[in-house]
Amino acid sequence: MTSLSQPFQIGIDGPVAVGKSTVARMLAQRLGFLYVDTGAMYRATALLTIRENVDPENEEAVADLLRRHQITLATPQGTQEDGRKITVFLDDEDVSWAIRTEEVSQASSKVAQHKQVREQLVTQQQAIASKNNVVMEGRDITYRVLPNAPLKIYLDANDAKRANWRQTELLQAGQDVTEEKVLKELKERDHRDKTRVVDPLQVVDDAWYFDRSDYELEDVIAKIEERAKQLWVQSVK
Repeated sequence: MTSLSQPFQIGIDGPVAVGKSTVARMLAQRLGFLYVDTGAMYRATALLTIRENVDPENEEAVADLLRRHQITLATPQGTQEDGRKITVFLDDEDVSWAIRTEEVSQASSKVAQHKQVREQLVTQQQAIASKNNVVMEGRDITYRVLPNAPLKIYLDANDAKRANWRQTELLQAGQDVTEEKVLKELKERDHRDKTRVVDPLQVVDDAWYFDRSDYELEDVIAKIEERAKQLWVQSVK
């Protein structure tokens, strides 16, 4: 693609277990963009609270913990190409798989409620996007992190599909969970994400609402890729 004077940004929001990470990563590969999983940063923060025995609902303690540690994202290379979507370092430790447990998932939605935590991580995310063409996904990208992104997407799917996808992912990771348990936890997570005071999950007016319930993964990526290329061409004219 032709270079731009300003980086081209694609922001994807949506609920947990809708496949944002997979879609964003594969889209970034096709476009030659940097894939940024912002949720991984909140998960790494949650992992810190678990390891340090800090209450994830204690904002001051979590913010202080975050200030004392460094979270870094990188594209998987070499031995890191083991199925992960992105490599996550907590200080110098690769925690890419350690942050993918259900315990961390539940704690991450709690630490993400805190204004101080979000301010710290959003600043880091915006810095990344100011220097790179990015596909960035999370839950506040389209209105908080990248409000001026040329392409904003809200990716969604029905609860049954999401629970099935999530259960499959957890089973493949060696976690024995029932679909009923996964569905219950998804609904609890949705409620926290949509009702939190700071940056609740929402659909902005200028976002493309994409319900992928009845689409195969390849079709989802192809449709978004087509839209992205159309907007890219318009931006360079």
